Amino acid sequence: MKKNIGFWCVALLLLIGLVANSCKKEDKSNIPNLLTTRQWELASVLVYHYIGDTQQSTDTITCDTTQIFKFFKDGSCTYTNFDCTVQDIAKGTYSLSDTKLILFADMVCKDGSTAGSSKPFANAQINNLGEFSMVLQTGDTQTYYTSTQPRTIYRWGFIRQKEVLTR
Repeated sequence: MKKNIGFWCVALLLLIGLVANSCKKEDKSNIPNLLTTRQWELASVLVYHYIGDTQQSTDTITCDTTQIFKFFKDGSCTYTNFDCTVQDIAKGTYSLSDTKLILFADMVCKDGSTAGSSKPFANAQINNLGEFSMVLQTGDTQTYYTSTQPRTIYRWGFIRQKEVLTR
């Protein structure tokens, strides 16, 4: 009889363990919280020019206007004064890839391009994201390229600001 009770106890513990492990796990990523806690001010833009994997030159873009990237918990985002131009606040939505390594932002910003506007953070690689800094990479960031292919990569450095802008 004691062997029978021990068998049922072990079977019950296994069943409880199976049920507990089969429950859907919540996403415990802190990245959405890091994005939305405060606004991000652009600190630097470095532009890397490559041919294949050989770096040719680096440019630094300097600006006199304050550029602010703001993420909201509802999935919307704004960007103020893109491309060093005082302009209306660009508005759009954002999401993260499943791996939380790519930022997708669909906001359209006015710029100096021939088209007059662009989606600068449509597919931005999150290179670094911490409590006080965020680094995004955009441009020709694809994994595969030829050895003679010219590429330009933009590296956007942001710092977290204490004040929050209202929409």
